[in-house]
Amino acid sequence: MAHPKRKTSKTRRDKGRTHKKLHGKALAICPTTGEMHLPHRAFWHEGKLYFKGKVVMEKEVLA
Repeated sequence: MAHPKRKTSKTRRDKGRTHKKLHGKALAICPTTGEMHLPHRAFWHEGKLYFKGKVVMEKEVLA
């Protein structure tokens, strides 16, 4: 099994971790409803399914 020849310094160890952080999700605003949603995905708003600003499907109401 491979093992390091020298101890990795704290600086070198931390340099590899600089890009490991959380980023907020990119959100898009629907031109029709004004709702924020994930881009390139359909979303529900007031019982209707929207995609690219158009109604794709309406939720069925069970009586």
